[in-house]
Amino acid sequence: FLDRGLPIHVLVNNAGLAGQRGLTDDGFELHFGVNHLGPFLFTTLLLDRIRESGPARIVNVASKAHFDAKAGIDYAVLRQSTPSLAGLPEYAVSKLANVLFTKELARRLEGTGVTTYALHPGVVATDVWRRIPAPVAWVMKRFMLSSEEGARTTLYCATDPALAGVSGRYYDDCRERNPSKPAQDPAAARELWQRSEAWIAELPA
Repeated sequence: FLDRGLPIHVLVNNAGLAGQRGLTDDGFELHFGVNHLGPFLFTTLLLDRIRESGPARIVNVASKAHFDAKAGIDYAVLRQSTPSLAGLPEYAVSKLANVLFTKELARRLEGTGVTTYALHPGVVATDVWRRIPAPVAWVMKRFMLSSEEGARTTLYCATDPALAGVSGRYYDDCRERNPSKPAQDPAAARELWQRSEAWIAELPA
């Protein structure tokens, strides 16, 4: 990507799942493990190289569902299988973690030339809904954005020159928005980082 003639290196964390139940192989609630710990591990493994590659951007695809995690993150239940039937409360917590991760990344990367962004892409007709029964999914997807439409805010955060001087913010429909109150708490962002760092340190090499 180019920003005023300069090459921009971009990492986009977009892999995830929704509406499923279970545990990861490492023993974390499925949504939290896949949607937060996976991107956290991947990003931190690349962080030295990303710093060296500045200017660079890290874009985390979150969701407006994070607003539903009004009580923040209950760390006591993250090592248990998904307790809800549809997994939606757990999905919301994992998306809150994405926004908090973005905020703490911005603090840790201040002054390095690496900036971070979290975003809501819209409700997009992708394979994230693959476990929903096919007839229901077919009806749902008729009211969702296409993959191309859903990529717009991600591409905006990854490439727009106007965002070069900002970091740690949340975007929706190519505009900056205020995230939920729990997502604005710097202490919560630091705690999530510290706990995540300790958890991945326990994983087998």
